[in-house]
Amino acid sequence: MTTDPYETRYHRAPCGLLTTTTEGIVVEANDTLLAWLGRTKSDVRGVSLASLLDPSSRIFLETRHSQVLLLQGRAEQVALTMVATDGTAIPILMNSAVVDTGETPLVHSAVFNATERLAYEQDLLRARRSAELSGQRLQIMHDISTAFGVSTSDVEVGDAVVRVAREAFAATAASVLLIDDDGVLQPVSGTNPLWGVVAPIPSIRATDREIVITADDADVTFPELAAGLRDARLEAMSVTPLSAEDRTIGLLVCFFGRTREFDRGFLELQQALGRQAAQTLVRVRLQRDLEHMARYDQLTGIANRSSITETLEASLDAAAQAGEPLTVIFVDVDDFKSVNDAFGHATGDEVLRTLAERFRDGVRTGDSVGRIGGDEFVAICPAADTVAATTIAQRILQLAREPIATAHGALELSISVGASVYSPDAGSPPTADALLNRADDAMYSSKAAGKDQALVR
Repeated sequence: MTTDPYETRYHRAPCGLLTTTTEGIVVEANDTLLAWLGRTKSDVRGVSLASLLDPSSRIFLETRHSQVLLLQGRAEQVALTMVATDGTAIPILMNSAVVDTGETPLVHSAVFNATERLAYEQDLLRARRSAELSGQRLQIMHDISTAFGVSTSDVEVGDAVVRVAREAFAATAASVLLIDDDGVLQPVSGTNPLWGVVAPIPSIRATDREIVITADDADVTFPELAAGLRDARLEAMSVTPLSAEDRTIGLLVCFFGRTREFDRGFLELQQALGRQAAQTLVRVRLQRDLEHMARYDQLTGIANRSSITETLEASLDAAAQAGEPLTVIFVDVDDFKSVNDAFGHATGDEVLRTLAERFRDGVRTGDSVGRIGGDEFVAICPAADTVAATTIAQRILQLAREPIATAHGALELSISVGASVYSPDAGSPPTADALLNRADDAMYSSKAAGKDQALVR
């Protein structure tokens, strides 16, 4: 069976991901969260979220968090404490949003382990008590928090890191490099005078602590950098790992044109900057994933009901203003229940993923495809008249007929297709619901006429 890339990312996400009912009953939890708690899926499914929290967090969840979530549809940066099976208290920050799937509303939450954040705050308190930490450095820490608080993308986080690093450490240049999906360090922000030299050095890339390389010792410790430093007229450079959840996701590299003292305060400040940057990157990426989850079907990766409805309304308005036709295609898999009954829901899910891919291949570039529930799919095709609608529908029919490889062998299925065409010369445009219902009716007419065919209205 083909592994679902989305499911893999879900379970291996660097933060906990949790799905509950609006009553707080756990529906799903990813592997990261289960590992923190020392529990299995069967341990948490069907239990209340409150039962996984310490007493004070339970009270807050039930008296405050749940009410805010139901009234506003989301709750962000909620501080709670979870309890692992061995009794370990795990401080967390939780961002939650109610997602209307078209059936039963669910609550999707991103759970961030705040242990490192607490350690960071303790580091900051110790730093404040230290006579070596000047008021300027305190201002720098404030600047870090302010800059990161408004960052919404990898590039914005990188830009903030570079700006703060250059000001805080009086660096000649600074660069942020992040590890991409292929495991390659890529420049994201700033200037790297030694790009092409720094990134490939394994000992630098694999560092799990702050390191400083001066021009005097480069010949011995990092000979690959010696010539580069001399050519760029640099006296030193520092490398700070950006690490979260014991995993390095990038590097901050600062370059210095003048000799300076790299004291303990310097290294601690770089460490704090690197830790905060990594945590912000995790937050930004998980927020992006949550937004994706709210708009796309988790099984197939195509648009969900709410997203495809928004697209249909916008497309209908655009078609009416431009005086162009618009086609809505409604697809239902014939006898899909028999697949689940005979081979199980896992095979049924595999079939739906394959059909979703084929439907995307069957429509044109610029068309939209979504799953609105069960084995029902919708395609929105701008500027498609009756002739184009017929061509697209027939192409989808043909693709659906091709055997689908499963763990139980190749399955041959068919679909019933109904298409509804809005023509600008037919008078006032229908509502999005009316156009969709007309395509739905056409699909049922196709099914009643013998299935495995398309009807265009």
